Amino acid sequence: MSSKEDVLKAMREAGKPVSAGEVEKLTGLDRKEIDKAFKELKKENSITSPVRCKWEPAN
Repeated sequence: MSSKEDVLKAMREAGKPVSAGEVEKLTGLDRKEIDKAFKELKKENSITSPVRCKWEPAN
C-alpha cells in the first residue's frame, strides 16, 4: 500500500478531521512521507480542510 492510501485509510478510520501529527501517530509513517502524501492528495482534491491545519477525506 502506498503512503497516500495509508494516510487516507487513517483519516477515514479517525472519523474526524485530523492533523499531520495525528496521522503520524495513527500510521507510524515518517512525517516527511505524510507531508508528501498530503501535498499529492490536495492536488488530486482527495482531501479537504474544514478547519485550519486539519484534514479529512473529500468523499
